[in-house]
Amino acid sequence: MIENFDLHCHSTSSDGLLAPSELVRRAAARGVTTLALTDHDELSGLDEARDTAREVGIGFVDGVEISVTWNGVTIHIVGLGIDPESEILVRGLEAVRDTRTARAERIAEGLAAAGIPGSLEGAYTFAENPRLIGRTHFARFLVERGHVRDVKTVFQRYLVSGKPGYVPQKWASLGEAVGWITASGGRAIVAHPGRYKLSRAEMRRFLAEFKSAGGEGVEVVTGSHTRPQYLEFAFLARELDLLASRGSDFHGPQESAVELGSLPPLPADLTPVWHDWDRA
Repeated sequence: MIENFDLHCHSTSSDGLLAPSELVRRAAARGVTTLALTDHDELSGLDEARDTAREVGIGFVDGVEISVTWNGVTIHIVGLGIDPESEILVRGLEAVRDTRTARAERIAEGLAAAGIPGSLEGAYTFAENPRLIGRTHFARFLVERGHVRDVKTVFQRYLVSGKPGYVPQKWASLGEAVGWITASGGRAIVAHPGRYKLSRAEMRRFLAEFKSAGGEGVEVVTGSHTRPQYLEFAFLARELDLLASRGSDFHGPQESAVELGSLPPLPADLTPVWHDWDRA
């Protein structure tokens, strides 16, 4: 059997559109053989997803995606093979979630000043888990109200630096996030590195700090990367002796750049993050 790993996706437990069980069934139907659920700063969907994976006969990896702040830049770290019962990890994620409510209120204030009232209440209608209120929920509200045509355009027009709904946020430190993941028995991976506005020198410095903190890998093949970025981060994985990961970052049908199960394979000479796993 040809293995098809997808080690980065989201459910309604954070900002995905599908319930954990629906997500797993969709992945299985599209040929995924091992799936990791990596909701933002949240573990509540893992039990449902794991049970469904067992039911449909695919491998499952407990995961999470943690927001960190490094040199003023928000970067996401995926944890794979974590223990959802780890007290250190659970406490750390609670601290991260506590900051989301205040940020949402400030986003709504900025949008109201730009002539868009009611966005806070509207965003919460899209957040099945109100503890995880985030920019994507505001984006879906603005699309529903007809302010823009799609979620990607909302971010470009309203929710990035210099735009009315942008609110800088202080997340966990890099050392904290990697420490929580490794303390729980997991493996820390840099999510979609091509999305961050870092120069090549800054990226190398970040990855060196990440590795020194105990980080082990980088997403080479992911939904938001271009083919040149596959090559770029494959090169860095080789140069810095990092494991390579592969994940769609799937959030939902018609909203994600790449469908579950449809990513190209990792370059054959890289060491995949799953190289020493038994079938999950």
